Amino acid sequence: MTLRELRYLVALADHRHFGRAADACHVTQSTLSTQLRKLEDYLCQVLVDRQSKHFTLTPTGEQIVKRARHILAETDTILALTRARRDPLEGVLTLGIIPTLAPYYLPHLLRAVEAAHPKLQLVIQEGLTADLCERLNTQSIDTVLLALPRPLAQTMSRSAECLRCEAAVQGLPHLLDLEAHDERVLFDEPFWVALPLGHAAAAQADVAIEALGDLKLLLLTDGHCLRGQALEACGRSEFQVEDSADCRATSLETLQHLVAAGRGCTLLPALATHYADTTRLSIKPLRGDEHRRIGLVWRRSHPRAHEFDLLATTLRRTAPVGTEPWRS
Repeated sequence: MTLRELRYLVALADHRHFGRAADACHVTQSTLSTQLRKLEDYLCQVLVDRQSKHFTLTPTGEQIVKRARHILAETDTILALTRARRDPLEGVLTLGIIPTLAPYYLPHLLRAVEAAHPKLQLVIQEGLTADLCERLNTQSIDTVLLALPRPLAQTMSRSAECLRCEAAVQGLPHLLDLEAHDERVLFDEPFWVALPLGHAAAAQADVAIEALGDLKLLLLTDGHCLRGQALEACGRSEFQVEDSADCRATSLETLQHLVAAGRGCTLLPALATHYADTTRLSIKPLRGDEHRRIGLVWRRSHPRAHEFDLLATTLRRTAPVGTEPWRS
């Protein structure tokens, strides 16, 4: 039994797909499958049920995955101790990022990281906030870029229970033990309004929330933290919003197409407006100080925690145009 075989098994448990697990491990699917069979032969146990169309882990496989995570975490700690004697922020680092940020921020982030930390190899995993929090808890990713509830981004002087309640209300699932994680605010990202062409509010330099009263507010589906943040910015609650079955969207691009078709209006984070089609939409800043707060979150016990602080410093220093860098 080798650490490599255990990593393959954990990757399969995380990705629930042989091809994606093989890609994450940088091997071919046949190599991953062969190594897992070797592990099963060594243990004299079936770990993966391959009979059904969609494989599942056997009960024994689930138990071994749980223990393998702890073994691999301790192994990574040993490697980090030796790595600390060399340059920080080198080698592979798995970064999770929410989909309403990824396509707009990643090109900028990757350029900044390559310039400041050329030996760092980022492996990007996109996912919804709840999914990323779960992966962080199970140690399948190292750190995540999220839209933070504002109490998280301010001082930690308030009680952990209070912060946890507010986090749940503002859209960040209470999957994270706030006392077991660290976070660094990177920048504030203002909200802009996307309107149909010809809307009366488009003639103004900026748009007040009140001016949107005669238009339906289009939102992302449940699970996207931006949904709750947009509602908060508009001073509305879920009880005041009724999604019609034909207007549920899972991406900002879809929302923009719906706005261009005259189905309503929506709020866009500032970085998304750089890619908006202004020949079909009117994009205006939202009046006031409504924004979302982007931060980097990681497990406090992670052996590379001190490196994530350095990474956060780099990303703060190179905040993208259209955002307000965090200055602590």
